[in-house]
Amino acid sequence: MTDTSTTSLWEGLQAVIAGRQFVDLTHAFHPGQPHFAAFPDEQREALFDLDKGDGFTAHRYTIVGQWGTHVDPPSHFICGGRTLDQIPVEEMILPLVVLDISQRVAGNPDATPTLQDVQEWETRNGPVPRGSFVALRTGWSGRWPDAGAMANRDSEGLSHTPGWSMEVLSFLVEHRAVAAVGHEQTDTDPGLATSRQDFSLETYVLEQGRWQIELMANLDGLPESGAAVVASWPKPLGGSGFPARVFAIC
Repeated sequence: MTDTSTTSLWEGLQAVIAGRQFVDLTHAFHPGQPHFAAFPDEQREALFDLDKGDGFTAHRYTIVGQWGTHVDPPSHFICGGRTLDQIPVEEMILPLVVLDISQRVAGNPDATPTLQDVQEWETRNGPVPRGSFVALRTGWSGRWPDAGAMANRDSEGLSHTPGWSMEVLSFLVEHRAVAAVGHEQTDTDPGLATSRQDFSLETYVLEQGRWQIELMANLDGLPESGAAVVASWPKPLGGSGFPARVFAIC
């Protein structure tokens, strides 16, 4: 017997997404890709291989949780913070806000967003929606998968990469109650900070109970408001991070 309420929901959803654009915001991960320097590279082994005459193909992947486009739950930095399995699925589809500083980054790789950027966004679109996902567009994903270009180190070994700012993150969390943030670069904090082992901005986001997506792709061309983001990941018990599959519907 068909459940008419389920059928109606599906039909209603089809009507909403018909003609919409789906944009994959995820890099395909692989051995040799850019990653945090303290982490080992991915190891991938074909335990069974159709090309070698086996009946099926199955790989064993050896990776750290923070690999490629990935999710960081609060427990990544905060003792007692929510783990991956404790983030409800209701938080995995959210209104998408794109805060674009890519033009400024093109002239200054150390650029970070300002409150004026947020104020100008809100002048055009209204207040940042409560419970939204705010993605920082820097254009940095265009450097993927060149590890040297992603790190962008100078002759003294200092990394020059964009990142968030405390004034913007604290405003989004404390005054707009956003659910999560994301960015194209490797870290929440700009490169000049991470070069000093300063991860205070990432610590702030996670200690507020929020989660984040790092190393996002294809933010260019997305509308700055009005789209939805879907972020999904496996459910390891007590998990502190994992590759994620993220996409926008716009």
